[in-house]
Amino acid sequence: MMKIKIVTDSSTTIEAGLAKELGITIIPLSVMVDGVVYSDRDLSEGEFLDLMRGAKHLPKTSQPPVGLFAETFSQLAKDGSQIIAILLSHALSGTVEAARQGATLSGADVTVLDSGFTDQAAKFQVVEAARLAQAGANKEEILSAIEEVKDKTELYIGVSTLENLVKGGRIGRVQGMLSSLLNIRVIMEMKNHQLTPIVKGRGNKTFKKWLDEFASGLNNKDVAEIGISYSGKADFANEIKDLLQPHVETDISVLETGSIIQTHTGEDAWAILVRYE
Repeated sequence: MMKIKIVTDSSTTIEAGLAKELGITIIPLSVMVDGVVYSDRDLSEGEFLDLMRGAKHLPKTSQPPVGLFAETFSQLAKDGSQIIAILLSHALSGTVEAARQGATLSGADVTVLDSGFTDQAAKFQVVEAARLAQAGANKEEILSAIEEVKDKTELYIGVSTLENLVKGGRIGRVQGMLSSLLNIRVIMEMKNHQLTPIVKGRGNKTFKKWLDEFASGLNNKDVAEIGISYSGKADFANEIKDLLQPHVETDISVLETGSIIQTHTGEDAWAILVRYE
C-alpha cells in the first residue's frame, strides 16, 4: 500500500507534539521585522509580539520559497510516498501557488490543497488527513474527508485594533481609520476566502455580547471540536473556553497563533474555530 504524507505551513496553529505524533511536516513562512528575517517556527511563544511592539514599522510576512517546497516534497517522496499539502487560504498568502510550483519542480506525486482557512481551522483538515493516512486510507478517501471537514468548519476572529489590517491592505483604509478613532471592536467571519465584518461596537462588551449569543446558538448544533487562538495574553481566550466547553465533548485547544496571523490582527485578538459533525 502506498504511503501518504501530510504537509502544511506554519500558519496552521497546531500543538508540536500532535504534529510529531501524526507525522505532519510543517513548512515555515517567514516574517521580517525592521529588516531582520525570522522563521515563523523559530519564534517562541510571546517572542514575536515583543518584536512587533518594538518595531518601527509593521512586520512583513513572506511565503515559503518555491525551492523549499520542491526540496521538501522531493525528500518526502524518496520512498515512493504520495503527498497531500494543505495550506492557508490564497487570500492571505501566495503560499498555495508557491507550493504548486514547488510540486511541479519536485517531480513528486503531490496534491496541493487550499484549506480556505488558516490557524486551527486549517488544523482540523490537516489532523483529519494525517489520522486517516496513518490508518491506511487511500488518497481519494482522504481528499473526500478533507472536503467534508472544510465544509463543516467556521472561523470567527475578533480584533481590538484595525491598524494592522489596514496597514497590511486587508481592509479598506477609511473604515480602519474611523474604527481606530472610535475604539471600535470588530468581529469577522472568514467565508469563501474573505474576512467579512459581522459585528462592530465599542469596548469589550461588544465581544462578550456576541460570544453569549454564539454560545447559545451552539445549543442546537452537534459540535465536533472547537479551537481558540489568541494574540497577546491568553486570559480572554481562556474565558471563551470556559463559555464554550460545555458545548463540545473534546477538550478545547487554546493556542497562541503564529507570527503570520499576529502581524495582520495585532495584539489582543482572538479567534474561534468550530467544526460541526
